[in-house]
Amino acid sequence: MTSKVPDLVAFDLDGTLADTIEDIAASVNRVLSQFDLPPHETAAYTQMVGDGFRSLIERALPPEKLNDEALLQQVFECAVHEYAEHSLENTRPFPGAIDMLEILTQKDIRLAVLSNKPDAMSKAIVQSLFGNIPFVAVWGNSPERPRKPNPSALLEICSLAKARPQQSLFIGDSGVDMKTAKAADMIAIGALYGYRSREELEKAGADFLISSPLELLSLIGMA
Repeated sequence: MTSKVPDLVAFDLDGTLADTIEDIAASVNRVLSQFDLPPHETAAYTQMVGDGFRSLIERALPPEKLNDEALLQQVFECAVHEYAEHSLENTRPFPGAIDMLEILTQKDIRLAVLSNKPDAMSKAIVQSLFGNIPFVAVWGNSPERPRKPNPSALLEICSLAKARPQQSLFIGDSGVDMKTAKAADMIAIGALYGYRSREELEKAGADFLISSPLELLSLIGMA
């Protein structure tokens, strides 16, 4: 990719650093059942995540229920609570993710996480799974900043890290992540091992694709 050491390597969370889909699916399905709404297969949730938790709930509801704002809000609030209670039951780092982060840390590469998952949940998961990694920032969705693909939060992280966007990387598994990286003028790296397709990543502007977390090290000349 480049012989230059990146200023910053930032990551999406779900589908990029951590395999979270089982806990998301189980939590949302339990809440749907409480409201006598049909559940979904776990695999279906891979196409619902990535745009924030409220968007996830909108996609999980039957189409004929989407105009019921009161129901949507109730399901959303219950699902947030349910997932917060069960977000670490089956969630694990992707194979090689911890090793990759530790090697980047040893090389003094600044690291960050930017997710559209609610901020408190993002921080809790990262602390539990990657608590020894000194991230510059671990940010999820909050009223303080716009969600991806708006690049504002990613650019703010670059500023905090004193990193040049053009010499920084953003790794994610969705088109939203690739669009965020491109809007921030960062190098967009698509995670093929995550939840979305090669086609989605390429269409959204991925500069490079990796098949595993450790492949990132080879891409930047650190393997």
